[in-house]
Amino acid sequence: MKELETKILDIDMEKVRRIMIENKIPLVKKEEQINNIYDFEGMPLLKRKGYARVRVVNDMLRNKKEYYMTVKKMISQEKFKLMEENEVKVDNAEVAKKIFEALGLKLVQSIGKYRESYKYKNTLIEIDVNDKSFCPFPYVEIETTSESELDEVLELLGYTLADTTSKTIYEILEERGVNHSNIKGI
Repeated sequence: MKELETKILDIDMEKVRRIMIENKIPLVKKEEQINNIYDFEGMPLLKRKGYARVRVVNDMLRNKKEYYMTVKKMISQEKFKLMEENEVKVDNAEVAKKIFEALGLKLVQSIGKYRESYKYKNTLIEIDVNDKSFCPFPYVEIETTSESELDEVLELLGYTLADTTSKTIYEILEERGVNHSNIKGI
């Protein structure tokens, strides 16, 4: 599936939550995640701004654990990121890890994240708070397949496209002097 992604950095989480409540936009996810990022030797996926991931989700709304295998590939990074995402829910994170390893991928990084997701029409508005050691600031990520819905969400939140970034989290962190060795991508 192809999706448009963009980020709004350094957000006021309480303000975003208040806007969601006032506009009756439902909370659809409240999660603690561990995102295990995989790549081949030499990191060719990350160098092309893609990756393979095993995500472990502690679903706090439904009180259950879920596991996903994902491969993402960047198609474009102009106004917003255009990503091709292929994801499958799996029964077991350990088996997912072994599948990636059997294909020659290696664990590159493990990132903890808290995420709240709100659903506006067919668009996800996600408040992301990563482990401070990885990313010291919260941000909103908007994922959609519709440019017009993206514009509606930005207006609702009080932003314009000029307030967003299509940069990967690693590009943003590098700009801000947060060093994660030579990992570039996502």
